[in-house]
Amino acid sequence: MATAPVSSSPAERLRALITPLVDEVGGPITALRAIQELEGSIDGAAIEVVADVFNLSRAEVRGLVAFYADFRTQSPADHVIRVCQAEACQASGSRALTATLEERLGTTVGHATADRSVELDPVYCLGLCARAPALMVDDELVADADRAVERVIEKVQA
Repeated sequence: MATAPVSSSPAERLRALITPLVDEVGGPITALRAIQELEGSIDGAAIEVVADVFNLSRAEVRGLVAFYADFRTQSPADHVIRVCQAEACQASGSRALTATLEERLGTTVGHATADRSVELDPVYCLGLCARAPALMVDDELVADADRAVERVIEKVQA
């Protein structure tokens, strides 16, 4: 996990963390990744610091955060399930799998349960097309997920 240098304010710590990335190719994205690793999410204050350090508008930085699915503006739930929604997985039943997960967990894709114990997110390819449908629970890939749905639900509700 990234560590920010010690300084007096959160904004100054973020500035110290990302300033070395200014002349790097992809610096703003690398900076956003470092901030998210450190903080768990990217809030409005972090967006302002990135905009200032890289001489971008806040709208440009918000656009980066919105465009890349890995960036988040709030901390993740205790468990995150990402269900592949790409073509191979759809052809193999990911829509039914998604509906089952939504019903059993009591939430919808793109949202977390009320107690923030589980978040259900879409993803577009996990590289397991030959063993679709696929999903990811936290950092664990699950192939043939339609057959593993009970194990997945037990894991996140344990």
